[in-house]
Formats: sequence, structure tokens, C-alpha cells
Amino acid sequence: MRAPAARRTGWLAGVREAMDRPLTTYYLLLGAVALLLTIGLIMVLSASSVYSYRNLDDSYAVVRRQLMWVAIGVPAAWVASRVPIRLIRAMAYPAYVLSLVLLTLTALVGVEVNGNTNWLAVGPVQIQASEIAKLSLVIWAAHILAAKERRFDRLNEMLVPVFPGMLLATALVVVGRDLGTALVFIAILLGMLWAVGAPMRLFLMILLPIASAALALAATDAERLARMATFINPFNDFENTGWQPAHGLFAMASGGVFGEGIGHSQQKWGRLPEAHTDFIFAVLGEELGLVGTLLVIGLFLTIAYAVVRVARQTTDPFIRYASFGVAVWLLGQMIINVGMVLALLPVIGIPLPLVSYGGSSLVPTLAALGMVIGFARREPAAARALAQRRRARSAGLSARR
Repeated sequence: MRAPAARRTGWLAGVREAMDRPLTTYYLLLGAVALLLTIGLIMVLSASSVYSYRNLDDSYAVVRRQLMWVAIGVPAAWVASRVPIRLIRAMAYPAYVLSLVLLTLTALVGVEVNGNTNWLAVGPVQIQASEIAKLSLVIWAAHILAAKERRFDRLNEMLVPVFPGMLLATALVVVGRDLGTALVFIAILLGMLWAVGAPMRLFLMILLPIASAALALAATDAERLARMATFINPFNDFENTGWQPAHGLFAMASGGVFGEGIGHSQQKWGRLPEAHTDFIFAVLGEELGLVGTLLVIGLFLTIAYAVVRVARQTTDPFIRYASFGVAVWLLGQMIINVGMVLALLPVIGIPLPLVSYGGSSLVPTLAALGMVIGFARREPAAARALAQRRRARSAGLSARR
């Protein structure tokens, strides 16, 4: 019988060996994304069933739409994983310009929803241009930074044109009063500057005026100021601005360790606004408990870890910066959404990636992850391992015939 210490050593050695395999990153990404998509569909079905029945006379109307977006997003991810890197880089400037056009149109003629003008009507469909812009900004910034990598000894080479270009996109989003997405844009900018080795004084120079501008915007708008005051203690204004965060906390608290069970949420029966979109994490906590919420957070951390592994292992600067940008985008958005539901941050209306309802968020997110999965497949060791598996599979099929 092996001693406990020997068993622990053997288990750790096994984990270390598994993590060192060439396809580990690839399978971590595939597995975590597939699990989050599955959990997201289940939770959208559960969280939206009451809303769908009351407003659309069909309990499955919302989840059917989400299935449609998944049916579009998964092939988009597959295509993104196969597109050559040179073609992705060739699309950087056209995608950036298209995003600016869409954001400008949204600011001028956008549709207002819940106080934010961040939706653009395209025929019978409404799209959120800022969600599409996240992927465009990551690709555009990574393309420029990769091209200028050898000139990073000068500060202006790090900043121009990435810094003013991303600030322009952020300003267009702020015009539409979408501070949540603006925070994600700023997080992407700061994360990519950190990846290129920008000095700490630069972050202070950027953060101080941005923080001052954010506080000024909040202080000059009664609704934003109320939200800022409410998140500290939602129960101070329970019947008004505190209603949503307070009921989010009720949902999280009633879930306990293992939850009330899928479909058994009480808050989704009209008490919790946006139960299947921005506050789906609260319904998840109520129905799946602490175990479910930690599983979802763990899956996001797994994706972030795998994406950073891609960035660290590659020798291609574009892959490094694009992967890091995607990691900051998804992890930052998850932290903001969870912090909002837990009343650690003001309610600023931002979805939980891969889980919340909405095609404008889901399709670009899946395309971004598909792109990173393609990067993982192209790593030399991973590509050789996949080629060997294909040859072995072909040989096995030939032998059966």
C-alpha cells in the first residue's frame, strides 16, 4: 500500500504530465466553452420561461432564439478557427472601420433600452454594435502592436494609433450611455498595453483621467448617481434603484450550497428584472447554489488560463496580443457581471459571456474563442499531435475495410 505522500506525489506528477501534453490547451478551451454554452442554454431556458410565457405566450420562445444564435455562433467559431492568420490580420482595419461606423450610427439613431442607447435596428433585428466592436478592437490593436513590436523602446510607438483609436471607440459607446461596455473597452486597452510591457507610470497617466471622467459622468446624471449610491447598500432604496440588486442578492442567498434545483427559482417570477440577460448569474446561484456559481467562475478561469497559455507559448506576436486581448475581454466582463450581481459594483448592464441570452454578445464571443482555438491548433507540437491522430484514425478505418 502506497503512503499518502507518495500517492499525492504521483497524482501531482500525473496532473503535471497531462498539462504538459501538446493538445492540453486545445482541449481545455473546447471543454470549458462547451460546458459554459450548455450551462448557458439550460439557465436561459429556466430563467426566461416565466417571462416568455407572460409576454410571448410561449415558455420556450426565448430559448429557441438562443438556440438559433448558438446555431450561428458555433459554425462562426469553427470558421474563425480555420481562417489563416494573415487573412485575420488583413481584416483588422476594415473590421475596425466597420465597428466605428456601427458605433456612430448607434450613437446617432440607436434604439434606447433601459436608459442606454446601445442597440441598432437592422431591419427586424436589433444588434448591439459594441459587442461586435470588442472583437474588432482586439484584432485591430493586436495587428498594430505586432507590426510595431521592435519599436517599443519608444513610448509613442506603443500608444499611437492604438490608444487614440480605442479611446474613440470608447467615447462613442459612452455617448450611448453604455458605461459597462466602456469599462470593458478600457480593460482591453490596459491589458494589451500591459502585454507589450508598458511602464507603470503610463497606466497611472491613463487611469487617473479616465477615473475622473467616469466620476464626472456619474455625478452629472441622476440615474447613474443613484446606481452608484445604491450598490453600497441596495436595501436603502429597495423599492426603486435598489430593487434589482436587492433581489439579485435574495436569489444568491436562497440558493445555499447546492441550490433550489433547476427551474425552482422564485425570483424569476417577476421580482428580478433581466433575469435571463444581465442577472442570469443570480438565477444560476439560486438554482444551482454555491457549487454552480463556483463551477461557472472556474470554467471562465480555465478559459482565461488556456488563452494565456496560448499567448505565452507562441512566437507570433499577433497571436500573443490577440490571445491576451480576448482573455482580458472575457475575464473582465465576467468579473464586472458577477460583481454587479453580488452588489460589489453598480448595476451597469453587461451580460455574462456565453451564459446570458443575446446573439449580439454570443456570436462575437464564440468567434473570438474560435480564433484562439485555431491559434492553439496551430502550435507546432499541437499540429503534429493532431496530424498523428488523423493518420492513426485513417489507418484504423482502412484496416476495418
